[in-house]
Amino acid sequence: MQATSDGAAKTRAAIGRNPVLVLLHGGGPGVDAESNWATVRSRFSAEFRCLAPDLLGFGTQVVERGPRGPHAWAQARARQILDLLDHHGLDRVHLVGNSAAGGAAALALMAAAPDRIDRAVVMGGAGTGPLPPAVPFYDEPTKQSMRTTLGRLVADESSHRELLDDLADLRLAQALRPGAEAAFRSMFADVPDGPPPVDPTRITCPVLVLHGERDRVSPVEVSRRLAGTLPHGRLEVVAGAGHWIHVDRPDEFCSLVGEFLTA
Repeated sequence: MQATSDGAAKTRAAIGRNPVLVLLHGGGPGVDAESNWATVRSRFSAEFRCLAPDLLGFGTQVVERGPRGPHAWAQARARQILDLLDHHGLDRVHLVGNSAAGGAAALALMAAAPDRIDRAVVMGGAGTGPLPPAVPFYDEPTKQSMRTTLGRLVADESSHRELLDDLADLRLAQALRPGAEAAFRSMFADVPDGPPPVDPTRITCPVLVLHGERDRVSPVEVSRRLAGTLPHGRLEVVAGAGHWIHVDRPDEFCSLVGEFLTA
């Protein structure tokens, strides 16, 4: 018990002083936090103390029996992050939430525990658009299918060919771990009697809503609608970027996020 307490104390010391930034990754097949934020985490670490956990259902957090439906998963991930903040003794943090996993979890967390969040950035619609018409990758679980799935996330595949090839290998292996497919499919299941979506009007902290102009996964209108319903929401459409704004336009992404969180 003493070793656990000492470990938690060392982690709190490593995180150190504010501001703390929690990075919540996206929801594609085989994703994990480390690979999702690799293009920008070092930049953020120069200004913030960063935490980037694997979210429930992904990476090291694949669970045999999880919730069903996107809203139940968002709530479960919000509880996961609250537990993480409590474990590290963090009263208030900033959030960056990517797409239908991290973005949706960020919205659920802001609604459930508004006193724990200073400012937040959400990306790619934050899971507030319609469910995808088909589950990506798993109907044809091959490397080529994974590479095609990843290619849709950027505006111009030719600009990121080496990165996408490397990620296809990594994410294929992770997507085929025991339990990963069942967890992924359940995240996008249409559950009529599941919990309702988050009511954005209940979110009182400032929120920057980012969307790539050339997003092929979710239309800009999804983020425009979300920003319009948030009491303190602001939309920024990033020219030339696809769904992965932080990959297509890392400098602009870091500047927008950094300026907003430190305003």
